[in-house]
Amino acid sequence: MKPKGIIILIIIAVVLIIGYSSAYVVDEREQVVVTQFGKVIGSPKYEPGLYFKIPIIQNATYFPKNLLEWDGDPGQIPTLEKTYIWVDSFARWKIVDPVKFFQTVNNTVSAQGRLDDIIDPAVRNFITSNRLIETVRNSNRELDTFEIGREGEIEDQRSGFTVTTGRAKITQGILTQAQPKLTAFGIELVDVKIKRINYVEQVRKSVYGRMVAERNQIAEKFRSEGKGESRKILGSKERDLKQITSEAYRKAQEIKGKADAEATKIYADAFGIDPEFYSFTKTLEIYSSSLDKESSLIISTESEFLKYLKGYEGN
Repeated sequence: MKPKGIIILIIIAVVLIIGYSSAYVVDEREQVVVTQFGKVIGSPKYEPGLYFKIPIIQNATYFPKNLLEWDGDPGQIPTLEKTYIWVDSFARWKIVDPVKFFQTVNNTVSAQGRLDDIIDPAVRNFITSNRLIETVRNSNRELDTFEIGREGEIEDQRSGFTVTTGRAKITQGILTQAQPKLTAFGIELVDVKIKRINYVEQVRKSVYGRMVAERNQIAEKFRSEGKGESRKILGSKERDLKQITSEAYRKAQEIKGKADAEATKIYADAFGIDPEFYSFTKTLEIYSSSLDKESSLIISTESEFLKYLKGYEGN
């Protein structure tokens, strides 16, 4: 290859390298700050597209344009009633001024540290300034919960806790307090929320113990009411049983009495036709029941008892 051709190829390669080094692309999720020797040059690039810079001398620094997350470290915070609770909060933020952001915190890792220093104290300040009920509920809307045996107790508790601020206003107050301190860093705090609230371990054990005691009390109440109802049912059963038995015995005796009277009447009518024959049959029955081979009887021959054996013919 001729030297002239080699020179042309070198020139083309240098142009391509310079062109590639000077061009940069911004997409929809990014914003770019161009710096020269560590200083910001020109205005930030917000719109997506192809842009150019002086190669080697100037650098393009990219920052995210979409929402970023901040997740606070859970910690123990006392409420206004001096009850320690475990609070876990989170926030969403974005970079609205990339120049300020570059000049102050420079990157998102450092920004997370600044957010920790600003949001965590704001959360602690509002939690300690309000009662526990304020951080849990938003309004005084009646809860659609129902516990058998505790209706009156729950109503008393509801009347003793009135929400005046509410959780939504607390999180809004945290946002309002923290935002001015973040403006200097080119950061906009979009939202702050409380992810989770729980009692600390010591208080949790006490609360669980109280809940167990309350449930045992309710269970004992149900058991005592059940025993009372059981005794009531058994008493009613015994009363009804005795009433049925006595009524049946009375009716049986009445039927038996009527039957005996009817039988006696029939016997009387039957034997009344021939009294002598009746006397004869009854005497034979007495003989059969009182005299046997092992019996000994000494009586006078004139006795009426043996009149049918000795051929007594009557008067």
